[in-house]
Amino acid sequence: MAKFHVELVKAEGLVLSTEADFVVAPGVDGDLGVLPHHIPLLTPLRLGEVTVKNDGNEDHYVVAGGFLEVLPDRVVILADAAERAADIDTARAEDARRRAQDALAANAADAHAAAALERSLFRLQVAEVRQRQPRRPPSRPQ
Repeated sequence: MAKFHVELVKAEGLVLSTEADFVVAPGVDGDLGVLPHHIPLLTPLRLGEVTVKNDGNEDHYVVAGGFLEVLPDRVVILADAAERAADIDTARAEDARRRAQDALAANAADAHAAAALERSLFRLQVAEVRQRQPRRPPSRPQ
């Protein structure tokens, strides 16, 4: 089966660099599936889950904003924030949820707190779903 290279990058550095045969990313207008030889495309991303499939294995990542660039032989995800789903610290996400809820209780118009609450709830949701799946070794940046 045809493959393409996938890179997931955030400001702090490279999160993922691997070969894949399918990627699903959270575009602003809905989830976007990418196969090898896809037409070139650049689109903004929303908070969501990126799935990278390769030879029947799947890796899942939470991304918060950024851009997806698709070229015929490569996909580059430039994320504002990114985290491997299996590595989500649920205690930290729960603490972030509580802080955001407290900030919203103090000021219901606080857009930053509302965004933080949305991110923390999504991270908790993804962590719960992914922790029920069998664990595999993580893909390593190459």
